[in-house]
Amino acid sequence: MPVKYNRMSGAEFRFVTVFRRNSSVITGVHHKKGHYVEIKLPDSKKRSFFLTSLPFFILAHATHHLLTALPQPMLPYIQEEFNLNYAQSAAVTSAFSLSNGAAQLPAGWLADRIGPTILITIGILGVAVGGVFVGISNTYILLLVAMVFMGLMAGGYHPAATPLISMSVPANQRGRALGLHLIGGNSSFFLAPLVAGAIAIAWGWRGAYLTLAIPTAILGVFFFIYLKRRYGKAQMEEIKRRQEVENPPQPGYKRRLIAFLIMMIVGGGAGASVLAFLSLYMVNELGASKEVGAMALSIVFSSGLWAGPVGGFISDRIGSTKVVIITGILSGLIIFALAEVKFGFGLWAVLWVMGVIQAVRFPVTEVFIMSQTPAKHRSTIYGVYYSTMQYTGAIFAPIMGVLIDIYGFHTVFTYSAIAVTAVAILTGFFIWGAKG
Repeated sequence: MPVKYNRMSGAEFRFVTVFRRNSSVITGVHHKKGHYVEIKLPDSKKRSFFLTSLPFFILAHATHHLLTALPQPMLPYIQEEFNLNYAQSAAVTSAFSLSNGAAQLPAGWLADRIGPTILITIGILGVAVGGVFVGISNTYILLLVAMVFMGLMAGGYHPAATPLISMSVPANQRGRALGLHLIGGNSSFFLAPLVAGAIAIAWGWRGAYLTLAIPTAILGVFFFIYLKRRYGKAQMEEIKRRQEVENPPQPGYKRRLIAFLIMMIVGGGAGASVLAFLSLYMVNELGASKEVGAMALSIVFSSGLWAGPVGGFISDRIGSTKVVIITGILSGLIIFALAEVKFGFGLWAVLWVMGVIQAVRFPVTEVFIMSQTPAKHRSTIYGVYYSTMQYTGAIFAPIMGVLIDIYGFHTVFTYSAIAVTAVAILTGFFIWGAKG
C-alpha cells in the first residue's frame, strides 16, 4: 500500500503519494481531477555509484592503458634498434591502432548482445598477454604482429565500459561520471611513459613492456571477479529495462552524428598522428634526448587527472554540443602553436594546453554520443566511434610519416592545423542546437 502525505500545493495538486519498489523511492503526484503523474526520483544506487562502482572502473581504465600508452613514447628506442625511417616507425603505432580499431566494431556489437563483462576483461587481460608478446619480439615483423594482437585485445574495453557507466547514473550526471572515469586512462598515459622511460634506461624498451604486463594481468583478474559479482544477470536486465523506457533522441540525430564523426575523423586523426610523432619530433627536430622524448607525453596527459572531470562538469551545465565545437576548433589552433614553438618552457606549455583540450573534450564527446543515439544501439555506435578514431589515426600516421620524410615536420604540422580548424568550424554548423 502506498503511504499518502497530504500537502497543499495550490490549485493544481491535492496530495503526494510515496511508493517503495525494490528499495527505490518513487513519488507520484495526484491531480485533483483524479489523474496520476509518476515522477521518479534519482535511485539511491545511482547516487552511490560514484562511491562504490566508479572507483573500480577508474582503476580498470588505468590498467587497460598501462601498456597501450607505450607505443609512442617507446618509439625512439624501437626506431634505433631496428633502424627504421619515419614511415616504418609510424607502421609500429599503426599496427596497434588499426587492429584496435578493427576490434572496436564487433566489440560494440557484442556488448549490446552478450553484456560487457567478458569484453572488458579481454580488454585488460588480453592486453597483458599482448604486452608480453611485444616484449619478447626480436624482429620488426614479429613486433608488428605482436602490436596487432595487443590492439585486437584492447578493442573490447571502451565500447563495453562507457555505456555501462552512462546507464548507471542519471542523465544529468553522465558528464561527471565519464570525466572521472577518464582519470584512470589519463593517469596511465601520464605515469606509464615516466615509469617505462625509467625502466628502459635500465632494461631497455622490452623490459618496460614485460614489467608493466605483470600488474595489468593481476588487476585484470581482480576486475573480472568484481564485474561478475556487481553486474550479474539481474543487474544487466535492470539496466536494459531502464534503456527501454528512455525517450528517443531528438529528430535529425543521424545528420548530427555524421557531422560529429567527420569532425572526429579529421581532428582526432590529425591529432593522434601528431602525438604519434611527438617523441620523434622532439628528439630529431628539437634536439631532446630519447629519455625526454619518451616522457614528453606525460605532460600532455598530466592535465587529464583534473581536466576530464572539469569537462564533464561543464557539459552537465551547458550541454555537450558547445564544448565539442569549441574544443574541436582549439585542437587545430594548438597544432599551429606546436609547429612554431622552440624546445623549452614554451614547448611544455603547449603540450600541457594540448592535454587540457584533449582531456576536456573526451568525456564530452561520449556524452554527446549518448544523447544522440537510441539506447539499444549505444554500444554499437560507441564501437563505430572508437573504431573510427583508431582507424583515422592509424591511416593518417603513415601518410604523415611519408610527408614528413619529404616536407619536414613544420610544413606537415601547419597544414594539419589548418585542416583540423577548418573542418571543426564547418561541421560545427551541423551539430549546433543539438540537445544533450
